Amino acid sequence: MSGYNQLCKYSMNDLGGQSGMEGDKVAHRILCIHGPNLNLLGMREPDVYGAVTLEEVDRRLQEYAHARGLELRVFQSNHEGAIIDAIHEAAGWADGLLVNPGAYTHYSYAIRDAIAAVKLPAVEVHLSNIHAREPFRHTSVIAPVCLGQIAGFGWHSYVLGLQALSHHLESAASSRA
Repeated sequence: MSGYNQLCKYSMNDLGGQSGMEGDKVAHRILCIHGPNLNLLGMREPDVYGAVTLEEVDRRLQEYAHARGLELRVFQSNHEGAIIDAIHEAAGWADGLLVNPGAYTHYSYAIRDAIAAVKLPAVEVHLSNIHAREPFRHTSVIAPVCLGQIAGFGWHSYVLGLQALSHHLESAASSRA
């Protein structure tokens, strides 16, 4: 079994020290979920998905999160049940979800229901523009339970999604204060 099927947590110290915030205070905790076949990034259809590996995507996301005092945990699985379990577990510690459901986007009502059940704000991301591809990819059953969807910007879709989710969490925290 791949080590990527586990939840990976990176602390501020793993990334080179302080977050830039007071002490190591974390602004928000976010789970990033990579769905099926994303472990093959860099070698699977690079003309569609790009040449950047999943490890590189995660490194760039961690750098972005670290600079903003966010705690980001990443998870990848090719198995629907494992993704659902990760979403359920996130309800106990996370403030939001960044989700690339891969092909599950188009038919996993179980993942959709898990996101709805935990009531965490979520942003759906895709490397390719799913609306410009084959017709079966045009529909997302996940999007209706998310704040929004970002697609078509390659690995930057993840950073844009994290930025949008972080902004939403900050706005929600400000309105409660």
